[in-house]
Amino acid sequence: MSERSRPVWPAYPLSALVAGLGHCYLGQWKRGGIWFVLYGLAIAFLSARSLSGALEPGEPFVVTALQVDTVSYTDVAVPLAILSICLLDVYLIALTKRAAARTAGADEVRSNSS
Repeated sequence: MSERSRPVWPAYPLSALVAGLGHCYLGQWKRGGIWFVLYGLAIAFLSARSLSGALEPGEPFVVTALQVDTVSYTDVAVPLAILSICLLDVYLIALTKRAAARTAGADEVRSNSS
């Protein structure tokens, strides 16, 4: 399947599931890797505070990790902001690809008609 005939819409849910995966689907491997690392670092460093008590022996991991009262605003807001900006970036890349495909199609029609 060529890149021109490949649909763009699967990039959106892929990016919503894992930051950077939609970029990889669109062929932007380096950009996708950067988004994935950035999101992973945000999750690892900001969530480490809330999960630190969950790793103590004697406490069930799932019950301790899901205690909402120990989660701060930044533990959720920063990874969510990174994911939102990643989705916006995928959308802008898709718009650029769509515009380039239309321009290429218009140039092709012009060259065939002359």
